[in-house]
Amino acid sequence: MNGLTTAAVYVIQTLGSLYLLIVLLRFILQLVRADFYNPLSQFIVRATSPLLMPLRRIVPGFGGVDLASLVLAILVQLALMVVTLLLMGYGIGGFLLQVLIWSVIGVTALFLKIFFFALIISVILSWVAPGSHNPAAQLVNQLCEPLLMPIRRFLPSLGGLDISPIFAFIALNLLDMLVIRNLAAMTNMPTILSPFM
Repeated sequence: MNGLTTAAVYVIQTLGSLYLLIVLLRFILQLVRADFYNPLSQFIVRATSPLLMPLRRIVPGFGGVDLASLVLAILVQLALMVVTLLLMGYGIGGFLLQVLIWSVIGVTALFLKIFFFALIISVILSWVAPGSHNPAAQLVNQLCEPLLMPIRRFLPSLGGLDISPIFAFIALNLLDMLVIRNLAAMTNMPTILSPFM
């Protein structure tokens, strides 16, 4: 593989992964019932609407869940993986179903990473800017709250110290280690696609 191909793969993976992140954030924000009047939410809506609106005609929502944005995330991941494999000289003939499975695994891994990093940001913000009214801070808290609330129900009160993020980190890491990585290994996911994990 020459330097130009490596650079092309890098640019495609970086830009494509950024858009994939935005699409998956749209799905998650609707899933956790985040404030869609938040300026960051509005940016995410505007960035994803051109591809999402036509897809919604084909893929309806179900039970208040925006399935079209989830399908779009999987399609974006699939396109990224196919382009990466083709640029790297791999043939995908007859392996499209397997690449689709890898795409679902990649989207699931990113789903967990979004919550993981949102928790890290939330913990840092609770130390340096508790009760912040910044739109980004509010959005991060809205992302984390549905994950932390069930854990807080089982933890005793520790005098104002919230240790629920620790248990959330453990749960997310266990899911990643025991489910995502094992699925990737069972489906023979090539290491070339590891940036998508």
